[in-house]
Amino acid sequence: MSGAFGDFSRRLRPEVDAALERLLPAAQEDPRVLHQAMRYSVFAGGKRVRPALLVLAGETYGVPRELLLPGAAALEMVHTFSLVHDDLPALDDDALRRGRPTVHRQYDEATAVLVGDALLSLGLQTLMTEPATVAPESRLRAAALVAEAVGTRGMIGGQMADLEAENDWPAAPAAALEAIHRRKTGALLTAALRVGGAYGALDGGSDSLLTALGRCLGLMFQIGDDVLDVEGDSLTLGKTAGKDESARKLTYPSLHGLEASRRMLREARTEALDLVARLPASHDLFGSLVDYLCQRDR
Repeated sequence: MSGAFGDFSRRLRPEVDAALERLLPAAQEDPRVLHQAMRYSVFAGGKRVRPALLVLAGETYGVPRELLLPGAAALEMVHTFSLVHDDLPALDDDALRRGRPTVHRQYDEATAVLVGDALLSLGLQTLMTEPATVAPESRLRAAALVAEAVGTRGMIGGQMADLEAENDWPAAPAAALEAIHRRKTGALLTAALRVGGAYGALDGGSDSLLTALGRCLGLMFQIGDDVLDVEGDSLTLGKTAGKDESARKLTYPSLHGLEASRRMLREARTEALDLVARLPASHDLFGSLVDYLCQRDR
């Protein structure tokens, strides 16, 4: 990840990882295999985009970083839960994640299911309880935003719709594709921005702006993912390339073609930059993030 946002993320990552180290159960605490597998999944690498979005949004609206780090770590737990479960044989059946064997390959399927369950519950618990110096209503709102983003109207519902669309595309595939990924990918990215703002004293207009930006970034992220699945390789991506096509999944390239998908990505970039220009600060970092999502190779 290059540019100003890449530098911001790299500097932030050790702070997020330190928060994760504090919040996760120790590897030697019983049940040991479960706690070791949780750490295996969380510390497998990854770009920590969602924690960075949360911190960037919070700092944009004047929230001190130390108040944002527990929420950033919690969001990474919730995101990792989704990856562990998505990789299971019953869903995407993937053998590789972040360049390493997926949790169910490294351990077993039962452990992978429990790892995801444990990370989700710990992530929501962290949002509700930390940091103690943040007003309880702000912590409750943060947890509610993430729970909503994960649930049947968000990521999990989007995953179900994605499964249903495999090999049996809906009658209106373009609308279905956008709806799937606004939930499956966009919901948690949007929640990251809104949670960062929730720790500050935002008005309704600012929350609406973060919501619109999150949805736009989610669209860019998913189109980019779909294009990379066609054009990338497993070594570069850190996960198995070409699986969407082999499963005949409903994706942007499979529906619209590669060139049209790239055009849609550029159009989303323009919309995102228009929204970024309305933020009170950190335009360069958000602008760099938009450029990264438009040009990323992994």
